[in-house]
Amino acid sequence: MRDGMDERRKRQQQNGEKQNQKRKVGEARNQNREKQNLQKRSMADQKSQRQDKKGNSPKLPKTDATRAADACPYAKKCGGCDYQGMPYEQQLKEKQAFVQKNVGQFCKVHPIIGMDEPYHYRNKVHAVFDIDRKRGGNGKRRTNADRSRQAGSAARGGIISGVYKAGTHEVVNIDACQIEDELSDAIIRDIRGLLHSFKIKTYDEDTGYGLLRHVLVRRGFHSGEVMVVLVLGSPILPSKNNFVKALRKLHPEITTIIVNVNDKKTSMVLGEKETVIYGKGYIEDTLCGCTFRISPKSFYQVNPVQTEALYGKAIEYAGLTGKERIVDAYCGIGTIGIIAASGAKEVISVELNRDAVRDAVTNAKRNRIENIQFYNADAGKFMVEMAEYGRIEETRGNARTKGDGKRNGADVDVVFMDPPRAGSDEAFLSSVVKLSPKRVVYVSCNPETLSRDLKYLTKHGYEAVECQPVDMFPWTKHCECVALLQYKLKQA
Repeated sequence: MRDGMDERRKRQQQNGEKQNQKRKVGEARNQNREKQNLQKRSMADQKSQRQDKKGNSPKLPKTDATRAADACPYAKKCGGCDYQGMPYEQQLKEKQAFVQKNVGQFCKVHPIIGMDEPYHYRNKVHAVFDIDRKRGGNGKRRTNADRSRQAGSAARGGIISGVYKAGTHEVVNIDACQIEDELSDAIIRDIRGLLHSFKIKTYDEDTGYGLLRHVLVRRGFHSGEVMVVLVLGSPILPSKNNFVKALRKLHPEITTIIVNVNDKKTSMVLGEKETVIYGKGYIEDTLCGCTFRISPKSFYQVNPVQTEALYGKAIEYAGLTGKERIVDAYCGIGTIGIIAASGAKEVISVELNRDAVRDAVTNAKRNRIENIQFYNADAGKFMVEMAEYGRIEETRGNARTKGDGKRNGADVDVVFMDPPRAGSDEAFLSSVVKLSPKRVVYVSCNPETLSRDLKYLTKHGYEAVECQPVDMFPWTKHCECVALLQYKLKQA
């Protein structure tokens, strides 16, 4: 008996020694692999630094944080987030350097204002719908295990939704995006799931057949109101009442649903015709203490948290005392002008888009702002006429001059300008110079075009004082800025 027990103990001891030996061999292998990886990384970093010295585009040294696997499973396909895999603090440094490079030659650039939580900040989400052509739309039902294993897999019927792959019209199927509002993403996913049961086909760009082209979801950050826009290739949505009922059963947060008809072969998302099939046809949200109506086509900043920081700095730069006359160019739905109105004597807002002007008028009434006027006109031409004749009036929705035809000018203290990414053209900038306000507050979404426009303005009587960058679009290369210019020379 004892001999048998001793034999078993010996075998157990021998097995334990063998396991220890295997573990030591494995640890040694792992250490060797790690050394090899470190050598490779070091060589890659040295190569990157050598390339930088040769004048090529700078590359960030690879750290453990930047080497971590991308949090987004679509990073290599989508291409929307330029800074995937880069720590957020490093992103801010990159943007600060970019603004400094373009604007620093004109004025002081303050440290960039970043976000505490740089995720799911977009309150406007757009998805294009298509069929998964690789699967051929075979309609196989997915199990829950399939969904967990395969991110962004097609819904029943092979239906996919997401964004176009950069530089192509190939749709990248996306279930969730780390910069988009999570509720909006969930609504789009569930619309995708409903299409098969309602026999709604997606639009085919090549043939022009099919119905659903895009879905646009907008959510009020403070109000919680949700708008869903269904962009169709024709005006008839089959079983629309039942579709609305089914969608709202899944998402009772939805407050309005609109059908937008885009029956043209175009890259534009929204068409001209709209029909409200549920709710009031718009949502409202609060920004800087004011309430704004947002329609499907309204321009409204997509990052409400950072917009408050941006607009707050713009109002600060205006230096309002209650005696100023303000021109708000490119006013959109009137956000900056309405926010500034409480601190000014008079606000004159100009916008070329008639729908936006209609919303702006409604927004002013909604906020009980009485010292603001809106004009549906080209801002540059409007300001030239204002500089020449001084007084204006609105006739049939269009701005025109009013007076005796003699040049008497108009005293304007502040001009707010918030142009598109392409910046302002010389015609508009020359109208600013002609009007010669005491201060110009320039809100820009492109530091490169801001630099170009600052060059023009500083050559024509203005001094750039300071610039505040704001990170409106984390994980992308884009950066918003607001710059202050002051008038320093008298026009001849």
